Amino acid sequence: MAEPTYSRLRLRSSSATTVVSLSLVLFMLGLLGLIILDTKKISDHIKETIGFQLILTDAARDADVSKLQKTMDAERFVKSTRFISKEDAAKTLQNDLGEDFVSFIGYNPLKSSIDVRLKAEYTTPDSLVWIEKQLLQNKIVREVLYPKAIVSSMNENMPKVALVILVISAILMVIALALINNTIRLSIYSKRFIIKTMQLVGATQGFIRLPFILTGIRQGIYGALIAILMLVGLLYFAQKKLPELVVVQDVQLLASLFGIVILLGIAIGAVSTSLAVRKYLRTHSNELHYG
Repeated sequence: MAEPTYSRLRLRSSSATTVVSLSLVLFMLGLLGLIILDTKKISDHIKETIGFQLILTDAARDADVSKLQKTMDAERFVKSTRFISKEDAAKTLQNDLGEDFVSFIGYNPLKSSIDVRLKAEYTTPDSLVWIEKQLLQNKIVREVLYPKAIVSSMNENMPKVALVILVISAILMVIALALINNTIRLSIYSKRFIIKTMQLVGATQGFIRLPFILTGIRQGIYGALIAILMLVGLLYFAQKKLPELVVVQDVQLLASLFGIVILLGIAIGAVSTSLAVRKYLRTHSNELHYG
């Protein structure tokens, strides 16, 4: 009785080790997915904080300003607009300076303006030049201001950062898949004599593989669910420490990512198990003692 009990415990331990290994690998892959998704979202979020400041002429009437703002809101490249009167601009500057400069110089030198935030895909240098030309054609627009140097630097460096992240992610993914494949191979190694015995008594390869593959799929699902719980926990604590992450989280994208993690768990479990079983199906009986 002791030997069967020991064998069952060893099999359970092997299965638990495989699930834990799968969950850690899938957690790492999910984390890479989060980084890639958040890099894109953070990049778009940063780009959408960049926009134009339309400096208006003193002759601009309220009706003209309202019409211009409504026209801007309807443009495909505009995310949002905000009108800032010269009085509001003066109050903001007074708060920043800590003194009443209007009383000091005797008049308010600032102009009314409209802050325009652009959609991320339109924050390229070429698009900004074209939009600037279009805006300057309006008779109440005196000047268009935007940080040209920052826009150029950002558009030049963002693709490089994305490429580095993708390369690192690809390398880590290959390492992760190799590690989990090795773990599953070790798990199947302990059952190599059972596989060969079934083959010797006439069982087909498909019949022998099926229960192992189903076990691999089940382990993949368990590992994926554990990985998802770990990712949710990580997001929860990250948002506690960095509340601004809420801005760049997309529930639909996260749901898609979690779905991909589950599919990866199933695929890795099934494929790695199938390959490991196939190895021992092709191994001669006298070679089993050498692995």
